[in-house]
Amino acid sequence: MHNEPQSRRAFLRGTALAAAALSAGSGSGLGADRRRLRLSTNAYSWHVFYQREGRDFNASLDEGFQDVLASEIDGYEPGVGGVEELRRLLPALRRHGLEMPSIYVNSTLHEAAEAERSIAQVLAVAREVRPVGARIIVTNPNPIRWGGPENKSDDQLRTQAAAMDRLGKELAALKMTLAYHNHDIELRQAAREFHHMMSGTDPRYVSLCLDAHWVYRGSGNSSVALFDVVKLYGDRVKEIHLRQSQNGVWSETLGPGDIDYEALARALAKKQAKPNLVLEVGVEPGTPKTMSPVAAHRQSAEYARRVFANLG
Repeated sequence: MHNEPQSRRAFLRGTALAAAALSAGSGSGLGADRRRLRLSTNAYSWHVFYQREGRDFNASLDEGFQDVLASEIDGYEPGVGGVEELRRLLPALRRHGLEMPSIYVNSTLHEAAEAERSIAQVLAVAREVRPVGARIIVTNPNPIRWGGPENKSDDQLRTQAAAMDRLGKELAALKMTLAYHNHDIELRQAAREFHHMMSGTDPRYVSLCLDAHWVYRGSGNSSVALFDVVKLYGDRVKEIHLRQSQNGVWSETLGPGDIDYEALARALAKKQAKPNLVLEVGVEPGTPKTMSPVAAHRQSAEYARRVFANLG
């Protein structure tokens, strides 16, 4: 198991401090052709690409967002822990004309008391971002312990599913969508946590953020498992996180590799899915280092727009 989920959460915890470092800047916005396929990028991707260069993306978000714009990407999906972070982040997004169609928020939903707190926090974030155009709230319910062997009990899974339904219904009242996200932990034990979050929730209120590579990796590097998920739940896919690997190791860019993204695009088109597309190219031991963050993301964006053009 690789440590991306733990690193992501460490990254999210750090954004509260990093957001305070926003400096005043100017940005003319994208001014992009509105007919082209809209494409976002997840904050985690920029965090790890900057990190491998000894830089901190959050140290100057104005500089970072200029790089996002230079990559010809339209939107930015931040991961936040609360409203105060957003109030510092949103002005920088506005300065640079970046869209924010979705946002990633952590939650703990398998224990009733924690679920109450998480639902309140997510709803507070949702109300803050709805006026600026965000319509998808992505959440990956926390495990019992990151990196630990513990698995949630059946009662905990039932509690989590009920909380997801409740949260999704509350968001639907705001005309927003809840999208469930997973890493590899949820694929353990016949993927019972992942499948119960789908089969044990109401499709009207709980959609899927398909993280294609985590489904692939969590199933033992199985394309069969990934395409079975699309067959079962493709009509609930409202967002896709896009990452590739070569022989099991994350690629520097999105492109041909272990996952047949062209086939995935065709499979989703058959389900009439129109998901929000979010680049989340990653870096781990063994990932090539041949490009700058901007070059890697620009090349990934070009590939994504070509492959997923039929979902636009």
